[in-house]
Amino acid sequence: MARHTPQPPHIAEEKGGWTMIYLRLIWSYLKIGFFGFGGGYAMLALIENEIVTPGWISEKAFTDIVAVSQMTPGPIGINSATYIGYVAPMNNGFDSPLWGVLGSILCTVVVVLPSFLLVRYASHYIRRHRDSEFIAGMFAGLRPVVVGLIASAALLLMNRANFGSESPEIAKSIILACAALAANLFTKIHPIWIIAASGFIGWIIF
Repeated sequence: MARHTPQPPHIAEEKGGWTMIYLRLIWSYLKIGFFGFGGGYAMLALIENEIVTPGWISEKAFTDIVAVSQMTPGPIGINSATYIGYVAPMNNGFDSPLWGVLGSILCTVVVVLPSFLLVRYASHYIRRHRDSEFIAGMFAGLRPVVVGLIASAALLLMNRANFGSESPEIAKSIILACAALAANLFTKIHPIWIIAASGFIGWIIF
């Protein structure tokens, strides 16, 4: 009588569970692509809700993505899609890097597709009706909302993952954050140099 050899959990997942993981990733990044108005930091709250809350990555890893995205080409939405698409299958038992590469490609394409379609087809309508009261009112309403979302993103990142949990760490982090804010507001130093200098200072003092 032939013996049945038990399969590792990730093999069983590859036979049925992989489709659910990719479908969940596609759905998350479709929502980010459709409703990520304002781009960049205005999208942070939405991205955090879609990829940290379900447990794709930790809060600290999300913070690291935000920091790296400042120093790498491309918007944070696309950078996070590429990264999350790669690590999510790996964190769910799929050991082969090919699963991660497939996830990266899927998520990156899905997050830019809504914007591409909207710009492609909506821009013609907006150009034709740019003097319309409806279009003017819509954009007048969107502008302050984008500012509010960016402010929300700043508050979202003021957490233990960024500022630490002990008093000395919190004090150093606040001083460093205020110094970076002042340098950005009152000097002409490029943000990339501010980030690089902050990383070097952090390596020394933490």
